[in-house]
Amino acid sequence: MPTSRTKRPAAAALAALTLVVTAACTSSGGGETPSAPRAKVLAVKIDNVAAARPPTGLEKADIVYVEQVEAGLSRILAVYSSGLPPVIGPVRSARETDLELLRQFDEPTLAYSGAQSALRPSIESAPIEALPPSKAPDAYFRSGDRDAPHNLYVRPGKIPHASTGVNAAGDIGLRFAAPPQGGTPVNERTVSYPSARFTFTWAEDRAEWLVSMDQTPARTASGRRLGAATVILQDVDVQPSRFRDRGGNTSPFSATVGAGSAVVLRDGMSYDVAWERNSADSATGFTTKDGEPMTFAAGQVWIVLVPD
Repeated sequence: MPTSRTKRPAAAALAALTLVVTAACTSSGGGETPSAPRAKVLAVKIDNVAAARPPTGLEKADIVYVEQVEAGLSRILAVYSSGLPPVIGPVRSARETDLELLRQFDEPTLAYSGAQSALRPSIESAPIEALPPSKAPDAYFRSGDRDAPHNLYVRPGKIPHASTGVNAAGDIGLRFAAPPQGGTPVNERTVSYPSARFTFTWAEDRAEWLVSMDQTPARTASGRRLGAATVILQDVDVQPSRFRDRGGNTSPFSATVGAGSAVVLRDGMSYDVAWERNSADSATGFTTKDGEPMTFAAGQVWIVLVPD
């Protein structure tokens, strides 16, 4: 178990400094977002059952949201802005939770395979650019190396989306800077859904939390181990929604507007923090026990919505 914070490589330190400057006009509490430039976000709903792994392009996301879906399984909402991989997937259907999460961003594009008919009016009225295969057929393809429905992929270069190069995490107020005082050394944390499990293990040599899913090391399509610079375990109220999947299972809704507790993992340390999001149009602020804005390590951020 680490006893001191790991020194980040020079490149990471430079990246952190750059992001601090970018986020200087951002309020890290109360949910305000910076003025300009805003991130141009592409969000992709990614399948996450065993048959859908390994994912493609997930390692390039700025933010990886993990949420509970039907039957206690998990699904991922990957948010891209600072850069786009050539292929992302496998792509699956959208959920009500995604619509509330995406209200934090400025008219994001959502790539998804489809949605329940009852949810479609909500998607159409949401302030997003909805982009299922029916609207961009040339951007999607099915791979022959796995069975449907776990083989649908999207090519970002073939959809009407232009990246601004702004980091989506900094855009919604996550401030990248040196860690605060008061953390507790930790080398592993696990989160469980009824039918899914995530473990984050600190790897000092990579300065990342290595991801395991269902007790198996999670890797990218290229074989590299998935890892996050920062992991946020955000306690949320998970409620049954009015929507059901084809099997008759009720779709859960994870409420991300409100307030609650969270645990932030960074640099081999754990921090107990509070989160607050005043409205769907505001971003989520994270504060330490001292009431100061929480800071995050430069790199990919995973936000796991944990049933409270």
